[in-house]
Amino acid sequence: MKPETKVTLPDTCLVDTLRKVFGFREFRPDQERIVRAILEKKDVFAVMPTGGGKSLCYQLPAALLPGTCMVISPLISLMKDQVDGARANGIRAAYLNSSLSSEEQALVVRDLLSNSLDLLYVAPERFTLNHFQEMLGQVNISMAVIDEAHCISEWGHDFRPDYLSLSALGKLFPNVSIAAFTATATHKVQQDILEKLALRNPFIVRASFDRTNLFYDIRFKENLSEQLVTLLKSNPDKAGIIYRTSRKSVNDTTTMLQAKGFRALPYHAGLDDDDRKRNQEAFIRDEVDVIVATVAFGMGIDKSNIRFVVHADLPKSIENYYQETGRAGRDGEPAHCTLFFSQSDIPKVRFFIDTIVDETERARALGALQKVISFASTSVCRRKTLLEYFGETYPRDNCNSCDICLGTREVVDCTVEAQMLLSAIARTEERFGATHIVDIVTGSKNKKIRDFGHDLLKTYGVGRGHGKKFWRRLIDELLAQKVIAKSEGLYPVLYLLEKAVPVLKNEATVEMMRVQEKKTAKQAGSGQTGTYDHELFDQLRALRKQLANEQGIPPYIVFSDRSLRDMATLLPQSAEDMLSVSGVGEVKLQRYGRQFLNLIRRYREEHPERK
Repeated sequence: MKPETKVTLPDTCLVDTLRKVFGFREFRPDQERIVRAILEKKDVFAVMPTGGGKSLCYQLPAALLPGTCMVISPLISLMKDQVDGARANGIRAAYLNSSLSSEEQALVVRDLLSNSLDLLYVAPERFTLNHFQEMLGQVNISMAVIDEAHCISEWGHDFRPDYLSLSALGKLFPNVSIAAFTATATHKVQQDILEKLALRNPFIVRASFDRTNLFYDIRFKENLSEQLVTLLKSNPDKAGIIYRTSRKSVNDTTTMLQAKGFRALPYHAGLDDDDRKRNQEAFIRDEVDVIVATVAFGMGIDKSNIRFVVHADLPKSIENYYQETGRAGRDGEPAHCTLFFSQSDIPKVRFFIDTIVDETERARALGALQKVISFASTSVCRRKTLLEYFGETYPRDNCNSCDICLGTREVVDCTVEAQMLLSAIARTEERFGATHIVDIVTGSKNKKIRDFGHDLLKTYGVGRGHGKKFWRRLIDELLAQKVIAKSEGLYPVLYLLEKAVPVLKNEATVEMMRVQEKKTAKQAGSGQTGTYDHELFDQLRALRKQLANEQGIPPYIVFSDRSLRDMATLLPQSAEDMLSVSGVGEVKLQRYGRQFLNLIRRYREEHPERK
């Protein structure tokens, strides 16, 4: 067991390790404070957004401290990539889980007991085993890390009962730091985690939830297939995830995209294990650009160069939305998050919620859904709304990185049109659905309208100046603003709520957002930071892919997109120059530096004008 004395290291030691091992010149916000707290043997609780660099907070101490850092994580499918990434930086790392054969597990245990590991990743299920905990008594554990700590909270979005056993860590390891990390936790979830883990006077960091490199965009869902094709065409050769609610919609969307020539694969629980693993590997290794998936996908990946995430259906909660969009831009480079929203999606989610037997859980799910609907319907800055949900105040009036703030949505007064719809609903005695009401105001000549005599109503045809899409959007807006409501059942009808009365009396107004064609969210949010040689960048990507294939690892583990972009900007000519590139440490320089420097040298010779 580790001695009780604190480890005091000079500032230069931390900075040197940061540079030599990880290839970074400076810490990201909060990282250094967390590292120092761990080295001082304090317990730590840190809420850090995805892409905030939480793994460095424990990998750097693991590289400095004698003994083994044990990381408990629920993400078995991610462990290999995490270990490959640590090893690529020269850290002695391994994982121990059910994916290994008994012989492979025995080798890991041998290395662990011989003090030959800096890092060991295990699942919470293994930690609960008595014989495993007994074995840990023979190991010099330098620190214990709990990743995805929100899984211990029943108020979190991904509660896992096995996490409850982790409260024993403090008793098992009384003399080492226990550090818990999560990317999503409200203040209520945070308090629950602290109580359940029984952390000892922990150093608490609640980093900003603001992912400044992400652009948030919410669009009306009209012709989804066409909208997805357009979006993918605007992101050629870029990695992205499209989330769908059901297995069928995943399969249908994948088939449609493949027919259009896109490199896309499906991922959902209905696929057998081999197919699911093969598709995930193809995406991680840049062999396909797009994965179409249910929310089962994502918890097991650490791919840093995902440039866009699309929600083609409503997410279940704000936490889910934040976690899923957070899989974009983990390398800190610009990424785009698009949600296609229609009020017609709500009953689909309600159907699943209504099957929940426990009344408390069902009420919680309904409340979470309502917050998502409000987020999608609001005309307030998306970033401000997201941060407020997590108890954080956004300091600026304009984030300049969402559809609202960039003016891609214009608020227009639709009071007169709303009165037309409300009058049509009232005059038909609140007995008809949205399609029929729209047919009345647009003057449809269909048989159902004539049979009911609705072509004789005062409101018949009053809305011919707008197309049916406009009227459906306005109905969605009236539903969102709770001016009208929709009944349950197979054939839902529209009916008026209390707010409809002042609108009809001209005592209240109705405003609706509309898309401005002059400035699209795509144009606003797709710019890259800085200037770099795109042709060289593509060649560097090809070399990265070749080296990754040879070693059987994902390309982003060789170098991130940001590292390649730095190379394509700085055009390094020597090993010393290469060390100035973000993400290039001494081990990666030794392992890959020569190949990349040779490629850059040849490129400079072939393009002397670009020197």
